[in-house]
Amino acid sequence: MSASESRAAAAAEELGLAHDVVRHGPVRSLEEAAAARGVAPRQVIKTLVVRVTDDDYRFVMVPGDREIAWPKLRALLGVNRLSMPSADVALEVTGYVRGTITPLGSTHAWPVVADASMTGPVSIGGGDHGVALTVDADELVAALGATVADVTDPAD
Repeated sequence: MSASESRAAAAAEELGLAHDVVRHGPVRSLEEAAAARGVAPRQVIKTLVVRVTDDDYRFVMVPGDREIAWPKLRALLGVNRLSMPSADVALEVTGYVRGTITPLGSTHAWPVVADASMTGPVSIGGGDHGVALTVDADELVAALGATVADVTDPAD
């Protein structure tokens, strides 16, 4: 178990979040990830880190079959501009490499935005490649104190 994976699982435990750890090999698509985790593609939650200002970020949790609707997210946050940080900056501000980012065990507790379409059991990154935590969406949102809003559109 990597240190990053341990951080994510320990954070889930500390939050009292019921979870199952799922480990799988490399995946190359949303469909492969969903199959490896035993869930539907909409249940695979992508966590993106978004830059609001140079020293202010947000975690945005997005169901696998959806993508961020930038106008909706900007309106929610009351800003005119948002950006995605570079891979190096994402690592610096979360402690996780891109593709493994999760609010669980992040080195900084940035505020979390969860898309309103997240429901039921979901699979969120576990802090390392090929590791996921299966949790209840409502329990995850509550444990993280996430803001729930419609911030996505269906993926093309």
